[in-house]
Amino acid sequence: MTLYEQWLSSAYYRNGRNNEALWNDYIPREQKIYEDIIENKKTEIKGTIKELAKQYDVPAPYIVGFIDGLNETQEPQFELEKLEEDTEVVIKIDFEKLFKKMVEYKADHLYSLPHWENVYSQEDLTRLYKEQKKSTTVVNQGPKIGRNDPCPCGSGKKYKKCCGAN
Repeated sequence: MTLYEQWLSSAYYRNGRNNEALWNDYIPREQKIYEDIIENKKTEIKGTIKELAKQYDVPAPYIVGFIDGLNETQEPQFELEKLEEDTEVVIKIDFEKLFKKMVEYKADHLYSLPHWENVYSQEDLTRLYKEQKKSTTVVNQGPKIGRNDPCPCGSGKKYKKCCGAN
């Protein structure tokens, strides 16, 4: 079983529900990793999975779970299924992408860390938060066209007989 499979099988039950006991243990440990990264403005973390697990005092599958959580900020993304204890990883930290991803995932325990003020001003944090929230907001484009209303294309036909025929 790969480290990623170990992570998934311990974090989630077969029915897809979270293993609350694991998450209660994992989240504070994950937070400590992020505190170290943000407080020390680390733009790169490298080492084997085993070395990182030892450095952050977590099991190796937790490091794979950590990488899974920030994988969308990586270019190229890690092939999680191929990560083994002796796999050398280089994690690039883009603080803006990371902060916005935390907001997107609704990980308020991470994006509200006071350590962020070592990286950004409060105004910048507010701006980044709002940018991320706006990026997922659906904006109504105007009044809905009724099927019996004149077609907006200007043909003079009813919408249902013109552009709305399909």
